[in-house]
Amino acid sequence: MPLTSDADIRALLEDARTIALVGASNRPERDSHEVMGVLLDWGYRVIPVNPNLAGKTIHGVRVVADIAGIEERIDIVDIFRRSEEVPAIVNDAIAAGARAIWMQLGVINAPAAAHAEAAGLKVVMNRCPKIDLPRLHVARLK
Repeated sequence: MPLTSDADIRALLEDARTIALVGASNRPERDSHEVMGVLLDWGYRVIPVNPNLAGKTIHGVRVVADIAGIEERIDIVDIFRRSEEVPAIVNDAIAAGARAIWMQLGVINAPAAAHAEAAGLKVVMNRCPKIDLPRLHVARLK
């Protein structure tokens, strides 16, 4: 069952350092662009993932094509993609050894969540860290 308690979500956010943001956009009007900026401001290492923008930069960070292209440990895979695309992303996250999956507001896929949990990943679904970080009074990492 996805994490729903404030205490569990706060603990995940406090323990995390590196976030892969799947579906990152270089367009400032997109939610993924804004959330990436907030996560960076909070002190997280955010790695934008988007095959169409690979090699370019968003918020000064080089974009990678896929999760497999990330060479460091991933604490959270933050998903800004349609719900039907989540199973493949979960498989990539499992293969990469990620610790958690975070599905953004409106991104809901219960079978993919169950698969991630069965593989030992924590799961947050239909939430946004931009909202939860200040609401839960998570200390900034910087």
